[in-house]
Amino acid sequence: MVVLTALLEADRLYRFFHAGDDETLALRGVSLAVGAGEVVAVTGPSGSGKSTLLACLAGLDEPDGGSVRIDGRRLTRRPEEERARVRARRIGVLFQQLNLVGHLSVDGNVALAQRLAGRRAPAAPRAEILARCGIGARAHARPRQLSGGELARAGLAVALANAPAIVLADEPTGELDTASAERVLDLLHERASAGAAVVVATHDPAVAAAADREIRLRDGSAEP
Repeated sequence: MVVLTALLEADRLYRFFHAGDDETLALRGVSLAVGAGEVVAVTGPSGSGKSTLLACLAGLDEPDGGSVRIDGRRLTRRPEEERARVRARRIGVLFQQLNLVGHLSVDGNVALAQRLAGRRAPAAPRAEILARCGIGARAHARPRQLSGGELARAGLAVALANAPAIVLADEPTGELDTASAERVLDLLHERASAGAAVVVATHDPAVAAAADREIRLRDGSAEP
């Protein structure tokens, strides 16, 4: 596979957490570049820094050192309002805690994501997104009314609501049955085929094997 453009770049990211006198080094100088059309799997044991890395890449967390760039423009060290705007328009995020607002329907969550990006799309495009994610029949259900597989597909519909240039997914197939996991992975690869840069944090060897390449973390560092 030929990578034409580096859409997402991280340069020597460091992240420290403090609890009393204890200091945890969650990231120790992690660098990566993900190109348009590429799926990269970030693997490693629990506590290796996978979720922290994705949070920094999404601009949800600020690294203590290093930088993140989206299409060559710096995302780090910018006001949260600016990071949120970039995230809404350019980045689709699917984290373990999901990205759904509990009092809104599935369709309402997708509509909210589009409004935050400044797009007031008519119902038809939303219906198309929901159908593609296999959650169209549950468009009017609230998150608490959904099964685990339905929640994952609804969360992915929100992440893909604005055809993002970058998709970040944290354990997107965790706790899913085989059919639901395959659908979620197919949709992530479909987005990559449309030119997005996709980063998936996973414990699943099958998910890593389906990626274009793998970055393995251990104790906050990328293994050679």
